[in-house]
Amino acid sequence: MLESTVSQSPVKVISNHGFGKVVENPETGQKSFVAIKAVKQAELLSKFASGGESATPTYLTVQVGVGRHIKLSPEFLQYINHSCDPNAFFDTTSFELRALKDIKAGGELTFFYPSTEWHMDQPFDCYCGSPLCLGNIAGAKFIPADIIKRYELTDFIRGELKKNK
Repeated sequence: MLESTVSQSPVKVISNHGFGKVVENPETGQKSFVAIKAVKQAELLSKFASGGESATPTYLTVQVGVGRHIKLSPEFLQYINHSCDPNAFFDTTSFELRALKDIKAGGELTFFYPSTEWHMDQPFDCYCGSPLCLGNIAGAKFIPADIIKRYELTDFIRGELKKNK
C-alpha cells in the first residue's frame, strides 16, 4: 500500500478543516488535502453537497449523472487529488466522503477520479507513483473492465458501465 505523506518536504498550510488541512508545496505550488489525525477504514470523513451544477465537466466538478456535474461544497474538498491507489471515496448517492483504508496523520487524502467521472474534461498523465498506476486518466469509459472492477465506483459510474458493456 502506497501512502503519500506531505510532511516529507516543507509545506505551507492554507486552511484547516476539522479532519484535515489544505497545504501547498512552495516549490511546485500544488495544493493537496492531508489528514490532521489518523483515520480508520470506512470512517465518514465529511458530508458534502452541490455548490453549483453544470451540464459539462470541469477540472473542479464531480459527476453525479448524465449532464450533471457539481462543484463540491465545502470547497476545501476540491483539494483531494487523484491516485490510482486511492484512500478516499466520494459517494455521490449519499453525498458522503469515506475512507477506503486507514490513513495516517499527515497522509494525503486521494480519490480515483474515474470513480466519479465517465469522460473527463481534462485527461492527464498520472504520476501517482503507485504500482497500480494506470498512466493516462481520461475517465471510467476508457478503463478496461478487468481493471475498473478493482475500484469503488459511484452508482452513476456503475450504471454507465452496465449500459456500455
